Amino acid sequence: MHSDIHTLLHTYRATELQREAVEFSPQPRPRLRQRMGWTMIELGLRLAQSRPHPMRAARTA
Repeated sequence: MHSDIHTLLHTYRATELQREAVEFSPQPRPRLRQRMGWTMIELGLRLAQSRPHPMRAARTA
């Protein structure tokens, strides 16, 4: 194989791989602080919606 053909095929394949990598790249993930904040909000809402348990009187022996 001639070196110019090899270089041309290599360039073509590299361009093709770069295009696939751009299409595959995942969406940016939210920061940890932001995810923790939303998790705490969700937990707080769940706790606020749950029914409180009736308080029991202390038992004496």
